[in-house]
Amino acid sequence: MVLQIPSSSKALTITWEPLPADFVLPDDPVENIQQPPLAAALTDALGAAGSIDPVALIGSNFGLVATLNKQTVVKAPDWFFVPQVHRVADGTIRRSYTPNLEGAPVSVVMEFLSNEDYGELSVRSTPPYGKLYFYEQILQVPTYVTYDPYEPKLEVRYLLNGAYETQAADASGRVRIPELDLWLGIWSGERLGQTINWLRWWDSQGNLLLWSSEQAEYERLRAEHERLRAEHERLRADLLAAKLRELGVDIDRLT
Repeated sequence: MVLQIPSSSKALTITWEPLPADFVLPDDPVENIQQPPLAAALTDALGAAGSIDPVALIGSNFGLVATLNKQTVVKAPDWFFVPQVHRVADGTIRRSYTPNLEGAPVSVVMEFLSNEDYGELSVRSTPPYGKLYFYEQILQVPTYVTYDPYEPKLEVRYLLNGAYETQAADASGRVRIPELDLWLGIWSGERLGQTINWLRWWDSQGNLLLWSSEQAEYERLRAEHERLRAEHERLRADLLAAKLRELGVDIDRLT
């Protein structure tokens, strides 16, 4: 649902404060069954490709915090990426992330569409703030991705001159995510028993980033191919040796 609500005339004071210890984070169920596996698959492919820096933060349904006019506001996107965060003390569990206070600003946010009021495409600028407004005007996330897995429909917005602009896909239906130097697109297929329209990464050469399960299968097939090739070479050598013996060649003197 898209809510076109005029901006509030009251100026916002934005500060970056830690989440209050007594703040109760929302524990709402996901809007559809596809959200968790979609998010997990995106992260899995980055990990399998070795593209996750130890200082980066990738989260799913994890609270991003800003303080607006002294009121704590938390949005929990379906997937997000921060390139560099401060380490937390050993034994401490990070329960939220406040940009600028705990590390770099959020670089990429993804939302998988639902029918929620004040949701993924909402520009509501008064409490409860719409997600698009929050990511665009408050967090100022450079790249905002929305995805409807049921249509399926992928939209990527860049923050340009203070407002989001939807980017056109290339001939393959993919859109570049500059902060990761990767391309994002839709791929229909099976993962962990689920056949749906997945979001997947491609590199600048058009190579699909494999999931860890695909990477393991690829390595297994490659090892089997090497074994068969070695076996083939051995058989060829045995046949050649047999032929030479038929011709009366002492192959032991050739080695």
